Amino acid sequence: MASVEQCVEALTRGEVIAYPTEGVFGVGCDPDSPAAVQALLDVKERDKAKGLILIAATLVQLDGYIDFDSLSDEVKADVLATWPGPVTWVMPAGKKITDWVTGQFETVAVRVSDHPDVQALCLAYGKPITSTSANLSGEEPCRSVEEVEAQLGERVPCVLQGKTGGRDNPTEIRDARSGKVLRQG
Repeated sequence: MASVEQCVEALTRGEVIAYPTEGVFGVGCDPDSPAAVQALLDVKERDKAKGLILIAATLVQLDGYIDFDSLSDEVKADVLATWPGPVTWVMPAGKKITDWVTGQFETVAVRVSDHPDVQALCLAYGKPITSTSANLSGEEPCRSVEEVEAQLGERVPCVLQGKTGGRDNPTEIRDARSGKVLRQG
């Protein structure tokens, strides 16, 4: 179990960390480091083509990672009405994003979280981190530090101490361009 400061140090070194989110524990890394993203994909045994979510403390942290300006005022209002909060939006990718995060898509899934641990982590790191459920592909997502340690063990040596936000399901995912719900929350 680690503190926010220890997790930030691990992220800076290009390591993968686990941390509590609104519904499940997530695993994440520096989205700007291909080596860190590859390490994350290795931990999860996940295909790069699937892409990853970015999680942030503020909309400003997503600047350059998403093309927010290309969205209509109506869509921007819809997005802002859900943030910070447990809704992930699929948006046009910005210039800073790489295919290590987007996978096979020209979009990127992003969330400004209201979970206090995510807020503290992203604010301390100074930018968004990747977020995908803490589990091996095909297994149930972890909901506690103990489950992360049991399922992922030494694969993720830095686990932020904390509790999930208590939601029963992972966050809802909506497409910003179509408005469709892609995953029910």
